[in-house]
Amino acid sequence: MKSTFAAMLLAATMTFAQGDEPRQISGIYPHLAMFNNEGECGTGAVVPWADRLWVITYGPHLPFGSSDKLYEITPELQQVIRPESIGGTPANRMIHQESQQLLIGPYVIDAQRKVRVIPPNKMPGRLTGNARHLTDPANKVYYATMEEGLYEVDVHSLAVTGFIQDGNKPKQGFSQETSPATLASQLPGYHGKGLFSGHGRVVYANNGDRDKRVLTDPATPSGALGEWTTPGQDWQLVRRNQFTEVTGPGGISGNANPEKDPIWSIGWDHRSLILMCLHEGIWKSYRLPKSSHSYDGAHGWNTEWPRIRDIGEEDLLMTMHGTFWKFPRAFAPGSSQGIAPRSNYLKVIGDFTRWGDRLVLGCDDTANKEFLNVRKAKGHLAGPGKSQSNLWFVKPDKLDQIGPVIGRGAVWVEDSVKAGELSEPYLFSGYKQRSLHLVSGSDQEQVIAIKVDLKGDGQWQEKQTVKIPAKGSQWISFASDEPGVWLALQSSADAEKLSAIFHYRNDDASIAEAASMFDGLAGAEDQAVTGGVLHARGAEFKNLRFISASPGQAEAVYDLGSAFDLVAQDDKEGLAWTSKNAAIPEGVLEHDAASILYVDDKGRWRLPRGTAALDQVGPLGAERVCREVCTERDLFNAGGTFFELPAENAGGFAKVRPVTTHNRRIKDYASYRGLLVMSGVKADAAGEHIVRSTDGKTALWVGAVDDLWQFGKPRGEGGPWKDSAVTADVPSDPYLFTGYDQKHLTLTSDKPAKIRIEADITGTGMWVTYQEFEVKPGSETKHTFPSSYGAYWLRCISDTAATVSAQLRYE
Repeated sequence: MKSTFAAMLLAATMTFAQGDEPRQISGIYPHLAMFNNEGECGTGAVVPWADRLWVITYGPHLPFGSSDKLYEITPELQQVIRPESIGGTPANRMIHQESQQLLIGPYVIDAQRKVRVIPPNKMPGRLTGNARHLTDPANKVYYATMEEGLYEVDVHSLAVTGFIQDGNKPKQGFSQETSPATLASQLPGYHGKGLFSGHGRVVYANNGDRDKRVLTDPATPSGALGEWTTPGQDWQLVRRNQFTEVTGPGGISGNANPEKDPIWSIGWDHRSLILMCLHEGIWKSYRLPKSSHSYDGAHGWNTEWPRIRDIGEEDLLMTMHGTFWKFPRAFAPGSSQGIAPRSNYLKVIGDFTRWGDRLVLGCDDTANKEFLNVRKAKGHLAGPGKSQSNLWFVKPDKLDQIGPVIGRGAVWVEDSVKAGELSEPYLFSGYKQRSLHLVSGSDQEQVIAIKVDLKGDGQWQEKQTVKIPAKGSQWISFASDEPGVWLALQSSADAEKLSAIFHYRNDDASIAEAASMFDGLAGAEDQAVTGGVLHARGAEFKNLRFISASPGQAEAVYDLGSAFDLVAQDDKEGLAWTSKNAAIPEGVLEHDAASILYVDDKGRWRLPRGTAALDQVGPLGAERVCREVCTERDLFNAGGTFFELPAENAGGFAKVRPVTTHNRRIKDYASYRGLLVMSGVKADAAGEHIVRSTDGKTALWVGAVDDLWQFGKPRGEGGPWKDSAVTADVPSDPYLFTGYDQKHLTLTSDKPAKIRIEADITGTGMWVTYQEFEVKPGSETKHTFPSSYGAYWLRCISDTAATVSAQLRYE
């Protein structure tokens, strides 16, 4: 049953006279881009209200205001910057039904679009959430800050009362008009994300920590889920993990039956996603797979604001760790069926809403600061000159058509487990290819019972038992039609360093051929091409600088503007600056007979080739290998494949995954006004996604970063060895395995040898034996991996010094 709010969303319309709609590419309108003067410009909230779409942006750690704005978008897609804007780092939003007001950031907007402001000298902090009041919901609301602050606000007078002190130090010269709360919170963690109320309590979530280890180790304890009930009380700890969204079936209006309706909070740790549900006064926990590891930083900065929201469909929509999820409105213990992945995505999404017939996603696209996301592969690349982000408009059914679904996670990772204790439930439904690795560090055999909740009603029955040899592992594959909503595991004896790692995916229905939108991009053998380096400019230019070149021609300067006008510029100084500061580093990758080799300070990593033609430098010279195109995550372009590459603090190269194999000569790529812009196009290229210069001499490709899923299915060939002289019992370099569909292995050796294939099943170096093969001289040993087998990396070990090939073909 759809809510009143859903009906309001569907009733909203965007209206255009015939032919008057502003130009857009892949659902992104360049003129709606939002800029600030800060190190980041994320979209904190997107809410339809009073016949308009209201949007706020935020900068990083700005509790006392910033250059960020409140935007009012008309049905004709005119962007109005409201003069009341004071900025900050806000992501809170709530519709207060009784007073008919929208609370968004520090702004209170009535039904006639009058905007009132609660200034930071009355309510300092990075506003992160709103919740309905426990005792006077018709007249008061709660605001929470990212540093654990809690305020009560009268929705009529906007009078502010402080209950828990915001954790930021007062700004020098800052005039505090009201007495701040004196209670300093002792809740662990920081970097608050969500707030909601019900069951006689206010629930708060944060997803970071001040421990220095969070900057490098995603497994560092971090974050917290807390509760508050009474003035004078501090937040009370519910669970010490990273949590983000806190909401219920009432969404941004609050639950209709606050004492009975469930409250949900979504979070994660290094094992998997964590879903908490408060029902009948009791918290219950569940675990879900992760698709992307780009959100895994223990400091919480990589995560932004995952949401569970009403988009006018039967199910709610949840975003978390790069997956669009179906989330059932009635989810609760005893009725926990229905959570399912819809697709994977690359964009960083801060908030979303239904507006008319489209879903509007507010993104975090381009951060000037780039934070900790620095690596050797980028060279000395200047960050974007100005932070910027945009809205992404999509038809709701597109949510099922973006990236192929993949899910990795665990209930135990080298954990101590007590005999007879049932693990937290782990999602079993919604995926076709499913398997489980069980790994024991114990000196004795372990027996694990796998139990299943068939209907999501909390009734468990034993599915099977598995014996794990001492200091060994077992792999279990589940048939695609095996029923069940949740799995849980139980050890028959106390165990140390016990791991249970799940690898799921759905079959990749995409094809090798690129969609026609990519026709203008240069192929691996093309010589008549144009391209060059790109850089989003700073100051108030708000355009994209492009240094264009063609074989045999001198470089020329162009600027791409919001109207897709690519115009030549006479700017020798700018040409020199951009050529130096956006230079493409050479020698980032090595190519040998076996595969592509990338070496960083964490190790040596091997990747498949899409085509060997890209081993050689193209007609435009070196091509960009690595660049940030969504805030705090990179695209890595190697051998004709784009990979999603998490920041170093979120797992780094060990957690890389393929997005698309394009086999094109992409000279450079960058983020601009929410668009992905690529250079390296055919000289005569044309089409909707091609922007030609006004002088006709050069061109660029423009689209959305999630268009890349249509650029060609991930595939390739290569391996750790190719006619390689190997030393007995020395492991090969790791070779990427995750994210590919059909996988085939061929082994050869010039001497009789036993070759053991090992798999890193966590992306953190947890190597287990997959299978051992006897390889004889003069013949090939071939093997096709089961479709449900999952791992991050493979490596090979020969028991004999020999000349060996271990090559894989991914289709």
